[in-house]
Amino acid sequence: MATPKINIKRIYEAADKKDGFRVLVDRLWPRGIKKEKAHIDEWAKDIAPSTEIRTAYGHIPERWEKFKGQYLSELKQNESIPHYLDKWEEQPLITLLYAAKDEEHAHVLVLQKYLQDCYKSR
Repeated sequence: MATPKINIKRIYEAADKKDGFRVLVDRLWPRGIKKEKAHIDEWAKDIAPSTEIRTAYGHIPERWEKFKGQYLSELKQNESIPHYLDKWEEQPLITLLYAAKDEEHAHVLVLQKYLQDCYKSR
């Protein structure tokens, strides 16, 4: 079985052929981005953090550790994850796209590691 390389990138950065399969992983559509200019292959909003934990976190760095734990718990219980793992398995490169300004405290970091770990344990 193939294991895709998983990169991350802000949706506001220019699309590049080197991005591979581009997946938006935010629950809300990013401000200022027109759908026809987003160059996404898929919008996987069902694996983004729930509205409840996202709003409680509020992108406040002091709440990051708690948020990470909550989101990881959600991912482990998310019934959509196996579907995406199977669907993306043959992609050599996946780029997870997100809109958050704070690149050190973005949910996509948790998601990237979780997906990588899932592929490694298959």
